[in-house]
Amino acid sequence: MKDRTAVSLVKSNRPRFTDVEGLAAMVSQGDSFGVGGHHFARLPIALLRAIARSGTKDLRYVCWAGGLPLELLLEADAVAEIDLCFSSLDVFGLPPRFRAAAETGAIPVRDWTALAMIQALRAAQQNLPSMPFQIPLGSDMLARVPGASGRPDPISGSATGFIPPLRLDTFVVHTQRADESGNVQIIGPRALDFAMAGAARQVLVTVEEIVPVGALRQDGRQSILTRNQVSAIALAPGGAYPASCLPFYVTDYQALSEAFATREAPLSDNLRQPSGGVPALLQEAAKVGAETILAMPALARSELTSSVDEIIAARIAAELDNESFASAGAVSPLANVAYRLAKATHAPDMIIATMSCGHLDIAPSPMILSLIESLDCETAVAHAGGDDTYSTYYQAGAVTHEIVGAAQVDRRGRVNTIALRKRDGGLIRLPGQGGMADVANMHRDYLLYVPRHSVQSLVDNVEIVSSARGLLTPAEREPMGYRTGKALVFTDLCVFRLDPTSRELTVIETMPGITHQQIRDTTGFAVTFDAGCREISQPSNDTLAVLRNRIDPLGLRRLEFVSAKERGALIAEILAADRAMVEHCIAAQQSARTVRS
Repeated sequence: MKDRTAVSLVKSNRPRFTDVEGLAAMVSQGDSFGVGGHHFARLPIALLRAIARSGTKDLRYVCWAGGLPLELLLEADAVAEIDLCFSSLDVFGLPPRFRAAAETGAIPVRDWTALAMIQALRAAQQNLPSMPFQIPLGSDMLARVPGASGRPDPISGSATGFIPPLRLDTFVVHTQRADESGNVQIIGPRALDFAMAGAARQVLVTVEEIVPVGALRQDGRQSILTRNQVSAIALAPGGAYPASCLPFYVTDYQALSEAFATREAPLSDNLRQPSGGVPALLQEAAKVGAETILAMPALARSELTSSVDEIIAARIAAELDNESFASAGAVSPLANVAYRLAKATHAPDMIIATMSCGHLDIAPSPMILSLIESLDCETAVAHAGGDDTYSTYYQAGAVTHEIVGAAQVDRRGRVNTIALRKRDGGLIRLPGQGGMADVANMHRDYLLYVPRHSVQSLVDNVEIVSSARGLLTPAEREPMGYRTGKALVFTDLCVFRLDPTSRELTVIETMPGITHQQIRDTTGFAVTFDAGCREISQPSNDTLAVLRNRIDPLGLRRLEFVSAKERGALIAEILAADRAMVEHCIAAQQSARTVRS
């Protein structure tokens, strides 16, 4: 591996213009390698495919998320080490190549907290020997983050984490445009793009368009990587496909579903852009405005009984009010539904942030899978990056709620989302904690959900404490600048509260028709029930109507409550309904344009 103690920058005031293969040729064996974009948005797929074809090996993959980019590189046997916070294929579940590499130990995997990675990148960006960060108290993560240590702050004496610089050799990113002098435009959430670009020796960019100097000033909400931060640029229309690049095209979820399901051909081949370019449907979908979707007629579904996913979504929504600031994390359909339901019904003044706080203060638009990102991008008051939102909102204690899914929770409310030990001694690799270890203490209210209550998911002690509410009482929280609120765990059988005195979970509510004995029999620790324990009320008909017809017409929340075997059929159902809705919205918008003209 390379010596990364110093970085010689390969950047100038005039970035080189080349093609995608030219960019791929600039990636060297053993590079510390970062990837821009976020989830299925602005991923540099064309460039990653070219790097995979080039035969480059021994990359140290460094990124907040693994997901699709990491799967592509693992398939090409290009990765020797992995540093990340989280890896998921979003609605499609856990990434198989990452799981195989981690579970067999074939490739070292180092789990970071989001804040530690942000501060390590900032240290590299600012040429500092280290950066401080809030210790994720209650979790095991400080000991797991490479190079991190806890020691007294030299001024206040309080326990503080410190992290050395995280330097990158190469950072690759896809963006909307560059001008002819090499300034690069990013529209929408920035993820960690700016911090990673600043920490990188060379920055390689693919773009949808190259425009004349001065043209970038004509666009609205945007961010600019100035030309002296960029090494080389390649024109690559559709370079993020099948991921999205707004305002040009939305994510092709159908193509992704087929690519992940097909084993006969390499993933890289399955993700190839069609010969005719990005499909017209995706380009037209990117033009659908919030006004068109909000004017759609309700579906008028009128089932008499509510399902458990609807009861939980409505119950979580009831926790929110007009003073709430709720952030939706990486892969959280249930949280997204609950937040939008609250804002559309009883809490119109609350703030919702999506795309891991990249879309700030969105409208409660319907959750149409292919249009969620574009609607949130359009209705958001502001766009941001993960690094600056941590500083401005999370670390400041401004976020009141972020409900997060957990694979395993113990009697003290501690979470394991990293790995489970099988009976034969093998591992089941989980996605990772993302930023959960940090925000578990930072948010006012600590809310978890476990979709399938069982003795395997609710245990006496988790093996790895990936996150926990280490600061629970006002006396512990106020000196850190954090507000004190509720600590709750929602399951499909009950609601637990983390008792501030015993610091253990106590059942405070049960799902309709669920007995205390059922909960005892399916919990891996001795259950206590609050003296005032009651049954959760069914959602009102009005609430159900808004939930089913306006907020979650596709039923995305259901993905949280099905097994891996059932997921494929449900995704197929959702994708078919999604396409029909997208086509309806496109037709409605085109009709409206015709009327106006």
